[in-house]
Amino acid sequence: MGAYDLYGKDLISTQEWSREELEFAIETAKEIKRLKYTGEVPELFKNRTFFMLFYNTSTRTRSSFEAAATLLGGHAQFIEFRTTRGSEGESIADIAHMYERLGHALGIRILEDAVDYVYGAGNAVIREYAKHARIPVINMADDMYHPTQAIADMMTIDEKLHGNYEKKKYVIMWAYSDHVRSWGSVQDEMLIASKFGMDVTLAYPPGFDIDEKLVEAAKQNAAESGGSLEISHDLKSSLEGAHIVFPRSWASHACVTTGMNRFGKDKEVELHKKYMDWKLTKELVDRMDRNAIVTHVLPVFRGQEADDEVMDGPHSVILDQAENLLYVRSAILALLAGNRL
Repeated sequence: MGAYDLYGKDLISTQEWSREELEFAIETAKEIKRLKYTGEVPELFKNRTFFMLFYNTSTRTRSSFEAAATLLGGHAQFIEFRTTRGSEGESIADIAHMYERLGHALGIRILEDAVDYVYGAGNAVIREYAKHARIPVINMADDMYHPTQAIADMMTIDEKLHGNYEKKKYVIMWAYSDHVRSWGSVQDEMLIASKFGMDVTLAYPPGFDIDEKLVEAAKQNAAESGGSLEISHDLKSSLEGAHIVFPRSWASHACVTTGMNRFGKDKEVELHKKYMDWKLTKELVDRMDRNAIVTHVLPVFRGQEADDEVMDGPHSVILDQAENLLYVRSAILALLAGNRL
């Protein structure tokens, strides 16, 4: 595969990168992973700073980006938005221009309660930073997309299926949870999988439709890549012969399009409870391909989205998947804002 110059490029969704660019990022991540285990990783981010602006909490995104910068000889600085003057009204333009003078890339995480679940509001904030910042802006999760997670998940699928992922059945499955989560992860998973020629099935109960425009974009991806996209409201049949299954809760269409304060959390949770049987169990795993893998972006709500025996069982790859965040995020920092060799 040839090299692609991604230096200075923003990463706001996988849909805005070509398949070739995404493949190059994954191959770079694989090389960084190999070097970590067999030798010394080059200091591709030496003396460089990645500012991480968090409007929301994080477990893996913060730690993996910090570890990635350290692995490459640089530094990732964690900043809670509520501790900045932005929480008192300082403009996004001024904040963006400040960070571009002090560092080399800017990551932003903003979704869910930070924007009252109003769909697109978090993504709009990230694009506003990107409009003003002259350094690369990296989406660390918003209400529409989660690109670095999707790239890491595609890397994991590539590894586990030994590069033989085209036309494999990938089921993105709504699963019950009493937590209310936005659409970013599931939508970027749908987009990248369809771009890579997989047969994607969205399985969810009525009322949990995601962004219609992005579904159409995924169908176009599939048409171009030789894959497919289907929507099913029948959980058991959708899992028949599946090669990859990702069980995750997400908010209903009504909640996301009207905003939590207008729809109401109690009403949303009540709606979720109507579908408590939408859970990945050992019985359902037995319907999948014998070599199928179970993925999750984490956190997984055990006993709700999936049973422990599934998430800790032989089909689960969730820890390998989480580890690959380190290598993908290292690759992104190196390619977008690293030292040019």
